[in-house]
Amino acid sequence: MKRKTFIRNGFMSSVAALGAVGLSTTRAAAQPLLPKAFNMKFSPDFTIFPSAPKDPVDQLKWGYDQGFRAWECTWLRRMPVAEQERISAAMQKLGMEFGQFVGTMEPSAFKEVTFAGRNKEIRESVLKDLRASVEVAKRMNTKFVHNVLGLLDPKLPVGFQMANAIELLKRAVEIYEPHGIVMVMETMNQRTQPGLFLYDIPQAYTLAKAVNSPSLKMLFDIYHVQEQTGNLTDMIDYTFDQIAYYQVGNVPGRLEPGVGEIDFKFLFQHIYDKGYRGFAGLEHGISVKGEAGDLAAIQVYRNVDPKIVK
Repeated sequence: MKRKTFIRNGFMSSVAALGAVGLSTTRAAAQPLLPKAFNMKFSPDFTIFPSAPKDPVDQLKWGYDQGFRAWECTWLRRMPVAEQERISAAMQKLGMEFGQFVGTMEPSAFKEVTFAGRNKEIRESVLKDLRASVEVAKRMNTKFVHNVLGLLDPKLPVGFQMANAIELLKRAVEIYEPHGIVMVMETMNQRTQPGLFLYDIPQAYTLAKAVNSPSLKMLFDIYHVQEQTGNLTDMIDYTFDQIAYYQVGNVPGRLEPGVGEIDFKFLFQHIYDKGYRGFAGLEHGISVKGEAGDLAAIQVYRNVDPKIVK
């Protein structure tokens, strides 16, 4: 081949190659890569990110694009059945998992003595709520129902209240066990939510061990535990066999990781290394308002997401 012909052919090949690279780059720009999924099963609620789309299905799609593969909705039962079905169908299509919802409806959740007392009518009302929650769990393809244990009874010694709670919890697991559903019970600190029966981890652990059922476990809310007792790592290590769910919030202020005193990077890595692969529900405010604040909070979750050690 003559040198002129070689140079001309080489030049044309280079132009063609550059054109292909340009086209490929243009396509890549038109279809940006989505963030990879989180290692931890972080699960926001529909109320966490104010700048996200308001329609639940659109919000799920937005969340998926941010890397979330799980979602939860505390007050799901307030939604019409048709809306629950729409959310469930969208999550299945996206390949997302649904976490917890509250099965005990108001007023029993926060305004009545339920598990701690002996009022037969109130206790039967609670059991009715639990039976109804089974169908909701099936609709959402989840096995986690979060039930609040109501108020404490100031007229009864603590020991009697614990005995009453154990008795009703045993009836609760009789409802859930045939369906493979796990009732998770959350401790809520006495400073910000005074008057509730279940307020610290040793108490919840005692109940779980006494009932001794795969359908009764603890929801370890990191914010509430830090407010009530602190010693998060010790609490997790001692009760790990009874923890089936975590929720996230920082102290003080109940905001996102990075805004407060808790070392979430250490904590998430610790529970991940212990073998936990379940949900970590986002239950907190966002420190900076607007879209920039929401995206910054999501980036913080990137920073504290546990690393997979092979």
